[in-house]
Amino acid sequence: MIFPAIKNNFPYLKNNFIQFRFRAGLYLSLALLFSFTVSAEAYIGPGAGFAFLYSFFVIFLIIFIAPLFLLIWPVWYVIHQLKIGGGPKNPRAKRVVVLGLDGLDPQLSEKYLREGRLPNFRKLAESGSFHKLATTHPSVSPVAWSTFQTGVNPCKHNIFDFLDRDLNNYTPKLSSAYIGGASGVRKIGPFKLPKGKSVVRLLRKSQPFWTILGKSGVFSTVLRVPITFPPEKFYGLSLSAMCVPDLKGTQGTFTYYHTASGGHPEEAAGGFRIPVKWENDRIDTYIPGPTNALAEPPQEMRLPLKIVRKNGGVDLKLNGNTHHLALGEYTPWIKVEFRAGAMMKAAGICRFCLSQVEPELGLYLSPLNIDPEKPALPISHPVYYSVYLAKLQGAYATLGLAEDTWALNEGAISDQAFLEQAWNNHREREQMFFHALQMNRQGLVVCVFDTSDRIQHMFWRHLEKNHPANLGQTVPSGETAIETMYRRMDELVGKTMEKIGKDDVLMVISDHGFKSFRRCFSINAWLKANGYLTLKPGAAGGDYFAEVDWTKTRAYGVGLGGFYINLRGREKQGIVEKGADYDSLIRELKAKLIGLKDPVTGEEAIHKLLHISETGSGPYMQNAPDLLFGFNPGCRIAWNSVTGDTTGEIFTDNIKKWSGDHCIDPEQAPGIFFSNGKITLNDPHLKDISAATLDLLGVPIPAYIEGRPLFR
Repeated sequence: MIFPAIKNNFPYLKNNFIQFRFRAGLYLSLALLFSFTVSAEAYIGPGAGFAFLYSFFVIFLIIFIAPLFLLIWPVWYVIHQLKIGGGPKNPRAKRVVVLGLDGLDPQLSEKYLREGRLPNFRKLAESGSFHKLATTHPSVSPVAWSTFQTGVNPCKHNIFDFLDRDLNNYTPKLSSAYIGGASGVRKIGPFKLPKGKSVVRLLRKSQPFWTILGKSGVFSTVLRVPITFPPEKFYGLSLSAMCVPDLKGTQGTFTYYHTASGGHPEEAAGGFRIPVKWENDRIDTYIPGPTNALAEPPQEMRLPLKIVRKNGGVDLKLNGNTHHLALGEYTPWIKVEFRAGAMMKAAGICRFCLSQVEPELGLYLSPLNIDPEKPALPISHPVYYSVYLAKLQGAYATLGLAEDTWALNEGAISDQAFLEQAWNNHREREQMFFHALQMNRQGLVVCVFDTSDRIQHMFWRHLEKNHPANLGQTVPSGETAIETMYRRMDELVGKTMEKIGKDDVLMVISDHGFKSFRRCFSINAWLKANGYLTLKPGAAGGDYFAEVDWTKTRAYGVGLGGFYINLRGREKQGIVEKGADYDSLIRELKAKLIGLKDPVTGEEAIHKLLHISETGSGPYMQNAPDLLFGFNPGCRIAWNSVTGDTTGEIFTDNIKKWSGDHCIDPEQAPGIFFSNGKITLNDPHLKDISAATLDLLGVPIPAYIEGRPLFR
């Protein structure tokens, strides 16, 4: 019975054999490379100790386990094929390629299609399909891409926003991943080591469809799909994306050196400004690094940095090397290492950009990305895949939100510098994607590009001359950054189509669309003004719910998508009783907020307000916001309200360069769906992509998946 099974499935086994041969080559090349570059790295800060052991494990695995695998992989391969029964039966596609273009908007796509600017998208639409793609509620990337992966609604995958709240103290926290630090420090002779076990855990539930494919023997390459950190084990390769932290443990902290004022370093939104002073054409300063949790007391680690004026630019002297930087340019990726103790280092990569030298210095330092060659936290599966890619194409951005939108908002970089950074990251992603298409010729290839989302967020103001962000600014005439971006996405689609075979299915999708963001609505200011949120007597309030009296507060807002009831038995200081009191409060809030008008513009701000039970059901519903916003285009939750600030006006102008958004009624922010084949549905939804892929590759669709096949 064994040999007939192998014989009958020989074409499948032959193609799968190529995947194993590729993996074996990958193991061997990394083992050889690491035999010359061995060191031990530590991630100092959240997860200290875990990361050191993790980094050591990566190196041990590559040096010792990889050669062993080369000896035993033929046997393992045969056992694996027998276990999965020779792979899926009767697949209707040899390979499925999903090209994710985050935030690409159907309305703008249709406009540029009519104007003849998107010839490759037009080819797809005419020979295959083009539809709007329904998205999740709320229509934000972590929620939407989690539904894309799992094929289920948010109540079944547990991601409802970028942020969640700590039920004990109400403070905001990252919704998608947990990084737990060591419990203390253990001294062993002259050495200090982290004490106790540290944890890095993905909080998204359910399972991605590529995990299901892998159980049937279908190999997948998954690149930079949001909410895949830390990476999960499956039959394939993956590189994590959104919510991968920087080396400091944040979601991206930039540094800006300037001579315009004295004083101490000051915090800016998303970064730090460090005042410096020229002394004989030289500045002695530092690069702020992660916190050394092994020090007593814990303290920030710093690398010496010398800035020398030279030839109209500057020389940067760092780690014994000199990097000349001309005005308006970026450096290549520069490696940095922070030493926490004997044999413990934190490895990162960064870029500098020089905005001005005279009369004042302006020097931007990007967030310290985790070095993909020496990953201090797990950012890929297998753990050495990030190393392989770095050896293949050089250093690349690993930060989840790699385009520094806050640096542009805060004036640390210019519009042009932001665009250069975004397109640099895009080129790195293209290299990975096309390499994956070359190597993985059967199964699944998924890659998500962020450039389309970030450029629309930051340059929507160029589409509207009267946008509040344009006050006192010159609006460029002619082609905008957004129009250029759509043309370049079309070029990417064209290059992809050239690599698609006759038995391949290509789907080009986005997780949501885009609209203008002109006015901000503060739910916490509204709740306070209307008696639902109460401050302590004489308190002024502030960020992170400063001085809130929880014994008298019935509702509060965290995140972009909705807000919460202070429910007894759920929140630590909850006061609203389950049942009639809760239901009555929900009805009351709906009645007051639905149709609420902006007193300045006269426009309806909130089109709908849904209880979470109206959007879906599942085991994680209790973790969701109780009420979800459906804003009309033009309005979104206020910046300060996202993190629990109770101060300020209820409605304000959005004057930030982040001028476009999608945190509105999902029906008004659908994504796009293009494919090289006709589909049978006129109303595809983001959760259908998982079911469609499983069906195309001959793998049964699990009953719990809510998506529908598209190509039958």
